[in-house]
Amino acid sequence: METDCTRGDARVNDAAAITPLPAGTRLLHIGPHKTGTTAIQGALFAAKDALPAHGVAFPAHSRHPMEAALAACARPAMMGDTVPTDKHWLRLLELVEATGKATSVVSSEFFADAQDDATVARIVEQLGGDRVHVLVTLRPLARIMPSQWQQYVQNGLRMGYEDWLEHMLRKAPYEKPNPSFWQRHRHDRLVERWVRAVGAERVTVVVVDDRDRGGLLRTFEALLGLPENLLQPVPDTANRSLTLAETEMLRNLNKEFRGNGLPDELYSKLVRNGAVMHMKNACSPTPQDVKIVTPPWAVEAAAEIGAEIAGRIGSMGVRVLGDPGLLSVAPKPAGEAAPAEARIAPEVAAQALYGALAAVAGTTAEGASGAKTRTVHQTSSKELVRVLGHRCLKRLRRR
Repeated sequence: METDCTRGDARVNDAAAITPLPAGTRLLHIGPHKTGTTAIQGALFAAKDALPAHGVAFPAHSRHPMEAALAACARPAMMGDTVPTDKHWLRLLELVEATGKATSVVSSEFFADAQDDATVARIVEQLGGDRVHVLVTLRPLARIMPSQWQQYVQNGLRMGYEDWLEHMLRKAPYEKPNPSFWQRHRHDRLVERWVRAVGAERVTVVVVDDRDRGGLLRTFEALLGLPENLLQPVPDTANRSLTLAETEMLRNLNKEFRGNGLPDELYSKLVRNGAVMHMKNACSPTPQDVKIVTPPWAVEAAAEIGAEIAGRIGSMGVRVLGDPGLLSVAPKPAGEAAPAEARIAPEVAAQALYGALAAVAGTTAEGASGAKTRTVHQTSSKELVRVLGHRCLKRLRRR
């Protein structure tokens, strides 16, 4: 249900009550990170061929046009990845233009990294000006923080979680070691930047309720005027969060990697898209694995910031779908008597090592054949599902 935040209501989303966007809208979903973006992108890309029958288009050759968004925001690539250029952005603009009068959807969490009003205004103008409607998806900061930390570790961060929290929450100006964190996740300022570009009437904020697993997909369907259940979740083990032991293994590897001055390209190929990617695909976390736990003081600080964010967004006049009160929720601790020791399982370590070795073999084969390796963002959802199914069957045969 649509929520008028100026009255302080807190209602659960009701997709049937959501007013669809006007036909021909160019919906720009800017994330930010860790708010269900991968799920939305995977579902839209999987339904790409069915969307035009309902007047909707998903103009992208892959499910996440990451390089295009990075280029549009003048942001660098992830450590060692392909350098984004204007060609990536212009290619996406051509695909959007080719959709004509249809409603189209562009989704990338990296649009949240647009740093200033001039960049935001240029992106809006190039995507269609008055046709652009901005969609922001939000989750509580206390749930975002552990996910973002382990994601930063996957991009080379060497700082431990509690030290990182100290810098983000207690050490002004709160910009080290990751200045992008508050650029993305001071959500009131993020919404405000885009409101200045398109006006409050063309911004929708969706508060994600983690208790309702299909709620975000149903909300997108309602906004786009799609039949219910057309968008379906796509399994994506490659995007799962790392356990504490996995993250700590990678963080210590980052120290060795940086300490020995190895090239960033090697990190991208062998570590992130080799060892880590294969480990995620081959090994699913078990109940015995220790999760990343945020200390109570940081949970309380995040809840206070979340309450301030919800209040400021509520005063902007934007459309808010969902319960803004969720943004200030402080998750309760699991209640363990003593913290368990985070130890990496031998199978997990073996799979990570194999992933790195396979990446080396793939790099050698690439040099011989001229073929180019692909990241998960450049791989179709159908292909990922096929690979996942093949691996599940393989595992069942072993057992």
